[in-house]
Amino acid sequence: MGIPSCKTASLNAGLTKDDINKLLEIAKHAAERGGASLMENYGRIKTIKCKGTAGDLVTNADIECEKIIIDYLEKETPNISILAEESGYKLKAGELKWCIDPLDGTTNYAHGYPFFATSIGLIWNSNPILGAISVPSLNEIYYASPEHGSFCNSEKLNVTSTNSLSNSLLVTGFAYDRREILDNNYAEFCWLTHRTHGVRRGGAAAVDLAFVASGKVDGFWERGLAKWDMAAGVPLVEMAGGIVSNYPSGNFDLNTGRILACNPKIQNELMKELEKIRPLTPNSYGGKLS
Repeated sequence: MGIPSCKTASLNAGLTKDDINKLLEIAKHAAERGGASLMENYGRIKTIKCKGTAGDLVTNADIECEKIIIDYLEKETPNISILAEESGYKLKAGELKWCIDPLDGTTNYAHGYPFFATSIGLIWNSNPILGAISVPSLNEIYYASPEHGSFCNSEKLNVTSTNSLSNSLLVTGFAYDRREILDNNYAEFCWLTHRTHGVRRGGAAAVDLAFVASGKVDGFWERGLAKWDMAAGVPLVEMAGGIVSNYPSGNFDLNTGRILACNPKIQNELMKELEKIRPLTPNSYGGKLS
C-alpha cells in the first residue's frame, strides 16, 4: 500500500516523534472534553436552529462544546490555526491546522438518537496527520497518529480481513444537499445493499470512519462532507491497516468532500461497483429537484 498519507504529511510538516505524541495527547484531551460536554447537554437541549439547508441543524450543545474545545486548543497550541464547524477559521502562521467538529451527528443528537461524536483532526496543508474521535454514548475514544498507530481506548485497532464485497458490511451517509442534486448517493445505497451483507446509515461520518478502523464495518463511502468530518478519521483508518481514496476512483483529497475508506481487500471491487452506478431519477423516489 505504500506509506500512509498521514505519515507523509507528518514528515512534510517537519514534525518529530515527540511533536506528534504531544499533539495526539492534546487531540485526545480535546475530544474527551467535547464528548463530556455533549453528554452534559444530552436530552436537555435548549435551542435547535436550521443553518439554511433542510436538516442542517445546530444546537446550543454544538456551540458550547466548540467553545470548550477551542479554548483548550488555543491554550495548548497557540500557534496552530483552527477550522471549526460553527465558528469558522482562526488563522495563524504555518500550514498546521486543527479541524474541529464539536458535534458530528447533530440531527441524531437533537432527536435523542445516541450516534454522535466529537472529532478533532490535525492537518498539514489539507493533509490529515492525526486525530481523535470521542463517541461518548459508547464511552469510546478513538485516536491515531503515524507514530502511535490506531486505538480505541487502550485497544489497538485493525480493519477487517473480509476479502469479498458480497461478504462485507458497509456504511454510508447522505449529504444535506441530497434534495437539490441528482448525485445524492441514493442509487449507490440501493446498488450496494443488494451486493453486500447490508449498508448502514449512521448519520455521523466521524463515527463511520472510526467503525471502519475498528473492524465493526468493512467499508465506508460518502460525498458532500466537510474537512472536519474526515480529518480525524482518515489517520484512524490508515493506521489500522485500511486504505482511503476518493470515489469512484482517484486519490483522496480532503477538499473534494468525497471519501472511500475500507479494508484493502475489497477496495478494488468496491470502486468497480461504484463506477457502474448512475443516479436514480427523482420520480423513482418521489423527489423533486429545484
